[in-house]
Amino acid sequence: MLQLHIAPSTAAMVPHILLEDIGVPYERVWVDPQSGGHKTPAYLALNPNGLIPVLVDGDLVLYETAAICLHLSDTHPQAGLMPAMGTRDRAHAYKWLMWLTNTLQATLIVYFYPERWADSGHTDVAAEVRRNAQARVGPLLDQLDAELARHGGPWFMGEHFTLLDAYVFTLCRWTRHFSSAPARKRPHLGPYLQRMLARPSMQRVMANEGLSEPYV
Repeated sequence: MLQLHIAPSTAAMVPHILLEDIGVPYERVWVDPQSGGHKTPAYLALNPNGLIPVLVDGDLVLYETAAICLHLSDTHPQAGLMPAMGTRDRAHAYKWLMWLTNTLQATLIVYFYPERWADSGHTDVAAEVRRNAQARVGPLLDQLDAELARHGGPWFMGEHFTLLDAYVFTLCRWTRHFSSAPARKRPHLGPYLQRMLARPSMQRVMANEGLSEPYV
C-alpha cells in the first residue's frame, strides 16, 4: 500500500489531494515538525533533506512534491491527472508545474522563513526579507489569475482537473493570512478556490488534516 508521510498544511497537501481524488488505498503517516519528527534518523533515511512529504510505493521512496505528483499521475493514468503525452497541453503542464515549485513555492518559502536569509539575530533584516517576499508573491498570483481568465475554464488547465489544481490550491492557501491581497481576493482565483473546496476529495483532505476555516 502507498504511504504518504505528511504534516497538515505543508506541501504534502498536494499529493494528499491527488490520492483522495484517485481513490486508491493509501496510508497517511503523520510527521510532527514541531517536535522535530522530520529530523529523526528514521525520517532522514527517507529524505535526507528533512522535508515533507515523502511517498513510499513498495521499495520506491520518493521525495520532492512535484516528483511525487508526476509518479502518481504516471501510475494511475485512469485518473487523468496530466494531459496526454507529447501534446502541447502536456508541455504547458510541465511548464506550470516547474513554475509552481521553483518560482511561486520558492518565494513563499522565503516569506515563511525569512530568518534563513538573514544573519542570526538580525530581526530587522528578516522582517525586510519577509516584506519583499510578500511583495514578490503578488505578481505571481496575478499570473495564476490571468491564466484562469485567459481560458475561462473551471480548472487551471481548462476543462479538466489535473495535478496542477492540487498544487495551485495548496500554494494559494498559504497566502490566506497575507496582510494584503491574498489569492482569494483575485477575481478569478477566488471563485476557483471555492470550486476546489467544493470537491468531495478536497473536503476529505481538510477533515483528514484537521483544518478549520479560513481554508483559503
